[in-house]
Amino acid sequence: MTTYHTPALLTESLDGLNIQPSGTYVDVTFGGGGHSRELLNRLGTSGRLYGFDQDEDAIANSLPDKRFTFVRSNFRYLANFMDWYGVEKIDGLLADLGVSSHHFDDETRGFSFRFDSDLDMRMNKKGNLTAAKILNTYTEEALADVLFHYGELRNARAIARAIVRERATKEFRTTAGLLAVLQPFFSREKEKKQLAQVFQALRIEVNGEMDALKELLEQAGELLKPGGRMAVITYHSLEDRMVKHFFKSGNFEGDIQKDFYGNVQSPFTVLNNKVIVPGDAEIARNPRSRSAKLRIVEKK
Repeated sequence: MTTYHTPALLTESLDGLNIQPSGTYVDVTFGGGGHSRELLNRLGTSGRLYGFDQDEDAIANSLPDKRFTFVRSNFRYLANFMDWYGVEKIDGLLADLGVSSHHFDDETRGFSFRFDSDLDMRMNKKGNLTAAKILNTYTEEALADVLFHYGELRNARAIARAIVRERATKEFRTTAGLLAVLQPFFSREKEKKQLAQVFQALRIEVNGEMDALKELLEQAGELLKPGGRMAVITYHSLEDRMVKHFFKSGNFEGDIQKDFYGNVQSPFTVLNNKVIVPGDAEIARNPRSRSAKLRIVEKK
């Protein structure tokens, strides 16, 4: 069997949460349960842990522990479910925003350009929007915006134009069809990186990832107790920028508000001004952790 997912920055993220044995915690990206297992090891008998995951495949990894509750949902509904379970405040929250190895390695899900599969990319298989639907129905301008903003591709407009031209004669169904259109735009030296940017852009759009992250951060900020902590691991600059701004200023624009005396008005204290990244040993052991960045804050 292949490993569902190897958690990145495991020790660093959980140490950063400063786990209280009787506390209430949320792992909003349960996946293979790697972070949750270690978190439970640090909880006492009266502690509680809620694990969120919108993918039905993750249900099989649920932990047989009376202190743990699996919630099959997108983390953007964090506040609703905490209210449902009667939880008014939490002591800490962990988010490992990377796509799990399970998704990249599952040939049927369309997350990787390594396989010729349906252009799906849904984290939640019940979702209506797929990568194929985006490629076949979005306007040229909308496609260019997705590729530019979420993939940070400078030639987004040219790629969008080629996609629209191709679909006029044959609709997109599989990754192979998309790769055939993309190939002329990328040099051999940068091909893998740029293909990854295209697939990232489509995946973010399919799953509404940036909006979901924004909603999560706002709700988590409200739910945290004073002294409670939030640890977020990001994997690309769009996520990291949003988290960095919110942690430093309490808003997504990064606008620092100060009081009459010049004190920064933010609901959080940033605990690591320098972002935490994996060491060489972890990257060698888990190459997919190489782009991970960890930021930790404490609620004032």
